[in-house]
Amino acid sequence: MTTQRQVVILGAGPAGLTAAVYAARNALDPLVLEGASPGGQLMTTTEVENYPGFVEGIKGPQLIQAMRRQASRFGAEYVQEDADSVDLSERPFAVTAGNETYMAEALIIATGAHPRLLGLEAEKRLMGRGVSVCATCDGPFFRDKHVLVVGGGDAAMEESTFLTRFARRVTVVHRRDELRASQAMQDRAMRNDKIDFLWSHLVVDILGDQQTGVAGAKVKDLKKDEVREVDCEGVFLTIGHIPNTELVKGQLELDRKGYIVRKQYDTSTSVEGVFAAGDVADSRYRQAITAAGTGCMAALDAQKFLDSVA
Repeated sequence: MTTQRQVVILGAGPAGLTAAVYAARNALDPLVLEGASPGGQLMTTTEVENYPGFVEGIKGPQLIQAMRRQASRFGAEYVQEDADSVDLSERPFAVTAGNETYMAEALIIATGAHPRLLGLEAEKRLMGRGVSVCATCDGPFFRDKHVLVVGGGDAAMEESTFLTRFARRVTVVHRRDELRASQAMQDRAMRNDKIDFLWSHLVVDILGDQQTGVAGAKVKDLKKDEVREVDCEGVFLTIGHIPNTELVKGQLELDRKGYIVRKQYDTSTSVEGVFAAGDVADSRYRQAITAAGTGCMAALDAQKFLDSVA
């Protein structure tokens, strides 16, 4: 079955839902393909304290549900299916999901990104309960605590330095005996007396439960082939993110990390009528508020585009 829509939005995190609010209020009749697990990374965030308007903070899933209801109020429609394929070779763009094909006059891609993980069962079980992939988001929860930072690149050094504003002690766990980070970032971290390093070590397990949170970690000395426990109350994973761009590879311009390339001053992509919002095009900030901001921009850009081709 084929359905014609003015705007189709792929993704239902802060970017996709904000785009839906703006598109629906502007009578663009948006359809949101929210996927089988809507909400993005906020669904694993227990407490959001830095989203404007919530003085006491709000749980990630509650924030997503509020945004979803707000877009519904203005007429946004949701389909709980993942897009199977998109065809950007001509407009209207064909988006298939399940047994349905949606023909979109404008397409907003807000499929987000997902963090690289170590592959431990405990990572998912304790995510948001002491395990984090965002120091900017969660650092204040670790005041006067000892935390581990896993990684050795610029992001690991930047987040380690940031965490020293709150944590009592920050231990960087790196599988090599030298960092991959730029020299300037290395120097800054190494000069900080609250940061120490576990060289040639790998986190092989994270200890704790969902009620009390992280209680420690098991680390392996790769040179001695020995495993020991380290007391800590938090583990920050800084080994990179992977943008969810499989659907558009070969159809849209991507950067060397796989993120969608946007024009300098708006959310337009290399294909006219296709717009990108949120973490799928942002390897730098990765915040709910910045994702929401670009969701607003994408909806306004889509409206302007549709007006121009009407």
